[in-house]
Amino acid sequence: MNMISEHDRKLATKLAEALAPLPVERAADSVGSRRKGLRRLILPVCIAMLAVTALAAVFQWPELYRTIATQLLAHPSGDAVENKVSTAMQQPDPLNGASPAKLISSQAHIANEIGGSGFVVAPRTTTVFSKYEGRITGVAVQAGDRVEAGQVLVTLDDAGARFALERAKAAKSAADLVLVARSVDLEQARASFARIQSLTAKEAASRQRLDEARWTLERAENTVAQARQDIATAELAIRTAEEPVRELTVRAPFAGTVTRVDAHVGDTVLARIDSIRESLSLLTLTDTSTMMIDADVAETSMADLRPGLQGEAVLDGFPDVPFLIEVVRVAPVASKEKGTVTLRLALTNPPPGMRPNMAARIRIKLTNIVSRIGADSK
Repeated sequence: MNMISEHDRKLATKLAEALAPLPVERAADSVGSRRKGLRRLILPVCIAMLAVTALAAVFQWPELYRTIATQLLAHPSGDAVENKVSTAMQQPDPLNGASPAKLISSQAHIANEIGGSGFVVAPRTTTVFSKYEGRITGVAVQAGDRVEAGQVLVTLDDAGARFALERAKAAKSAADLVLVARSVDLEQARASFARIQSLTAKEAASRQRLDEARWTLERAENTVAQARQDIATAELAIRTAEEPVRELTVRAPFAGTVTRVDAHVGDTVLARIDSIRESLSLLTLTDTSTMMIDADVAETSMADLRPGLQGEAVLDGFPDVPFLIEVVRVAPVASKEKGTVTLRLALTNPPPGMRPNMAARIRIKLTNIVSRIGADSK
């Protein structure tokens, strides 16, 4: 007996058809769900890894963190970033207890220093030449000697100069004798004129004789005046002849140290006007009491350079003896070959053994930039 109706068979068939693809679809749905879940997990995991890396960088490389904070402070991008940086600047550093603002100010103080190199110079230096030609008969100094102003350095001899002086003195003596003779003639002319003038008043002498006596007296007076003028000319000639002879003794123009000697006994030197080369000089004199440093620094720091900035210098010859320096003058032009600007630096308590032309290394503190960063961080 058939207990299943036609209706039941249709329902069973539809149910079988509906259940037949179910395992495949569920498997596909399961795989798709797992893929979507993995994709959703990738982004949080990457963010977490970046956060861990950033924290590790902060603790392992604090200098990198401070540099980034400095750049954010100097170049804020938006109001939100600026507010966050300003808030973070006031928080203490977990490593050393100091706020980032203080650390950035300290780092800026170090970073905003200008380094350079140069040489010790003596502004008051002169090369001594002979003013007139002559033969060196004596050299009274050696390199390194300390001399005072007016001290004899070199002596020369020139026979022509000495003879010229002797001729001038002889001419002066001759002029003196002429003046004496003319003075006697003048006295005689005066006496004769007085006598004839008296006779003329008594009508014992003619008017013509009186006129002749007057003319004789006037000529005698003129000859005396000419003799006196000749004496003045002879005296001037003596002074002119004495000057070359006096210059044959070369003296120190100022107190200083002899830094080079080119003079040798027996050499013949040319006059200063003919000595066109430094090698023809007698010696070099330097005032070592007022030495300075001329140093070159990068022209990129030109905007921050000004007289009054202070710093520190050290000489290659005295590497363990640093001393203070101060900018006195900034060169008006830069070097296009080197891309540098030259600074003239005054020295405070330099090493006692410092010499001109010694190599020096300098470091100038740009305190104006440091103070500005500190003020901005408050």
